[in-house]
Amino acid sequence: MRGFLCLLAAALFCAASEPKTTTLRGKLIIAAGEPASLETADHQRVTLDGDESTRKILGDQRLNGYEVEAKGHFTAPRRFLIDPIHTRAMMVRQDGRLKMITYWCNVCSIRAYTPGPCVCCQRETTLDLRDPDAQ
Repeated sequence: MRGFLCLLAAALFCAASEPKTTTLRGKLIIAAGEPASLETADHQRVTLDGDESTRKILGDQRLNGYEVEAKGHFTAPRRFLIDPIHTRAMMVRQDGRLKMITYWCNVCSIRAYTPGPCVCCQRETTLDLRDPDAQ
């Protein structure tokens, strides 16, 4: 019984220490030499960060100016950490609909989830915004 109570206490402690996920919306601003940021509807700038793959996306100039919806949590005032890329935590709005950020190689027909050269032919991939439900 004591072991069960210890496990329960540990689980409650871990659950209490996890930050609450929130959704941040606004215009993505990508400027050379500066971290990516998001301008909210009330014109506040929030600096964005994420895992390595998310940081690559945040550096893609092709996304500059898009309306973005990002899930994650604040690490400090005006500093937002986007959830890991595998959770589909960041999407852009195009034609009034949320789209997944993907990249496509027209030569090899290979899809990637970060910008850069194709893993096969090494040609630069193109930005390919897709419906989240598309397979």
